[in-house]
Amino acid sequence: MSELRETAMSSKAWPFEEARRLLKRYQKGAPEKGYVLFETGYGPSGLPHIGTFGEVARTTMVKRAFEALSDIPTKLICFSDDLDGMRKVPSNVPNPEKLEEHLQRPLTSVPDPFGEYPSFGEHNNAMLRRFLDTFGFEYEFYSAKEFYESGQFDEILKRAVEKYDDVMAIMLKSLREERQQTYSIFLPIHPETGRVLYVPMKKVCAETYTVTFDDEDGKEWTVPVTGGNVKLQWKPDFGARWAALGVDFEMYGKEHATNEKIYDGICRALGGRAPEHFSYELFLDENGQKISKSSGNGVSIDEWLTYAPTESLAYFMYQKPKTAKRMHFDVIPKAYDEYHQQLRAYPGQDLKAQLNNPVWHIHGGDVPESTLIVPFAMLLNLASVSGAEDKEALWGFIRRYAPEATAESHPDLDQAAGFAVRYFNDFVKPTRQHRTPTDQEREALEALKAALESYDGPIEDEALQSVVYSIGRERFDPMRGWFTALYEVLLGASQGPRFGGFIALYGVSETIDLINKALAGELV
Repeated sequence: MSELRETAMSSKAWPFEEARRLLKRYQKGAPEKGYVLFETGYGPSGLPHIGTFGEVARTTMVKRAFEALSDIPTKLICFSDDLDGMRKVPSNVPNPEKLEEHLQRPLTSVPDPFGEYPSFGEHNNAMLRRFLDTFGFEYEFYSAKEFYESGQFDEILKRAVEKYDDVMAIMLKSLREERQQTYSIFLPIHPETGRVLYVPMKKVCAETYTVTFDDEDGKEWTVPVTGGNVKLQWKPDFGARWAALGVDFEMYGKEHATNEKIYDGICRALGGRAPEHFSYELFLDENGQKISKSSGNGVSIDEWLTYAPTESLAYFMYQKPKTAKRMHFDVIPKAYDEYHQQLRAYPGQDLKAQLNNPVWHIHGGDVPESTLIVPFAMLLNLASVSGAEDKEALWGFIRRYAPEATAESHPDLDQAAGFAVRYFNDFVKPTRQHRTPTDQEREALEALKAALESYDGPIEDEALQSVVYSIGRERFDPMRGWFTALYEVLLGASQGPRFGGFIALYGVSETIDLINKALAGELV
């Protein structure tokens, strides 16, 4: 056994814990299909959001961990339930009123409100695939429309007819009495209107593999269950898909956890083996509300990528997946900087620590070097005080701080400078509030200004931090009050960077000018 595999077998990183659980499933060797199958599902009822990406990213982390533990081949599929009927019109699309007449039709039969694709479902599928491709995920995309209509699902649908009573018994236990009277695992697609019908079955025939039902106008129809004429209700669809494909691992949000036994039971009733599961907590917006595809609250995929790279998003996804986290714009700078902190730590760590480092799981062990020598939070503060409108303005300060750095030699820094200017102008500038200093703070700022005017030491972070610290230590207890004053008076923010590092980057004379403006009341 290689050192990597041996160390991974005892790693406490959650992807390795999940991978070891999955490995026990095939202790005697590879499955009959020849590979271990990871699945992630997507309901394209609205525009893709970050939770969708998080599910694929986290599943990929478990897949990579499994590959480190085993030589059994793996495959990841992303399954889109695009045959689902559109239950309501999303609020965050152009001309939503034009979609009203298409309610209950499969998403792949609803016109694309953006006018870019043959249908709304295909538009949303394309958005998902575009992002997954951009990030470099290795996956196969499955469309429910193609899956049902091509015949790939026919055998499991026939089995669902044969085992109709067994599958119905599993479902009926979970339903209220009123719902039990009309429920069927099959949802026929109306031969004329194309709408997905939620109607009871009058007959389910195992000899002809057909279902008979009355539509909403009372007209009787008999259609085959094969060839895309019906789809399964979403809970039976989960279990049937697992049985049809031989899914070995699927993770989902905690709202699915209560249905896990239902999914598993249906999978087994249809002759399959239930997969391993992982239930993660949900993402919340700034108000603590669940992020929703249809309402478009929280941060979208494209919005995050406007202000930070994809790796920072993957880092956010890695952290504590079983803990509910706020997913709003103010989490981006922290995730950005922490990702790079982990990158910088990685080369000096032993193998055990590296396997516990999020960046191993983000990059599948092929971890790049960080060239972000100035933290993103510091670049935000620099953009604030300098009024920079583009990243080249920030590079004027960066070159003086680190003469050896160029956009070519430090691409992470160049990228971060551009993101910082954009983030500052969109989020920091509109809400920035400077305040006037108290008498105590004014005296301390005067002292700091005098110390900087007479300073002849090295223009380095630690040396300048000592100057800042000595001024505060003589005047503030606790010291937090001093740093809060610096941030709120000079930067117009409630928190900020190590101030010595900020002075080294911004410049001593520039910091003196900034203090003068604050003392003169010009920043308020």
